[in-house]
Amino acid sequence: MQPICKWVVYSNKQKIMNQNLIYFFLAFFCCTYLVNAQESDDYIEFNDRKNTVHGVYLGLGTYYGKIDKADTYAMTFQIAYVANQQFEVGFVGVGFYSDLNRQGLNFNDRDLFGGYGGLHLQPILFSKSKLNLSFPLLIGGGAVGLIDRDFENTIEDDDWQPVFVFEPGVSLLFNISRYIQLEAAVKHRFSSRINFKPEYGLSNINGFSAGLGIKVGVFNMGRNRYKQKTIN
Repeated sequence: MQPICKWVVYSNKQKIMNQNLIYFFLAFFCCTYLVNAQESDDYIEFNDRKNTVHGVYLGLGTYYGKIDKADTYAMTFQIAYVANQQFEVGFVGVGFYSDLNRQGLNFNDRDLFGGYGGLHLQPILFSKSKLNLSFPLLIGGGAVGLIDRDFENTIEDDDWQPVFVFEPGVSLLFNISRYIQLEAAVKHRFSSRINFKPEYGLSNINGFSAGLGIKVGVFNMGRNRYKQKTIN
């Protein structure tokens, strides 16, 4: 009978050990679940590269348009900060030449040239897509002047006029990469009144223009952080 008793005692001990082992694993899994649940309450995971926060760029553009039915050519330079790929704010400068060929009293073939610059504002729609729609706006001022086509005659004080400019537009932006963006735009320039000699018949520099531009910079300067603690 003694071997049978030993076997019964061994079986009971083995059963108790198996039960303790099961209880241990149950307790371990419960603790693990509670820790993970606590972490999920305190932390959120995200990727900043999918949520651009800011950027900056330099841009160049060339435009063709009309001033008083005369062919007009312009070059633009701009520098801007981009907020979350949804809004630009910065500075833009414009230099232009218009083939007016006005007949003055003293000189023939006078053409118009000048420059203006100011605040650049540009809200952007569909900013997470490759192709964006935006609405650039320039608010600023500058000066315009008359000069003969061959640049042989000195510009007189009466040939210069200050001008205030308000220039809204519509543009398409194509994102080639994180660093390069192409732009095609149509704009309309509204200016304050200018007062050249009456024989030139020019009272403003209003007119449409259309052109292409390129922007080079970093349009996504966000850091790639994957977890951040929430604020209670």
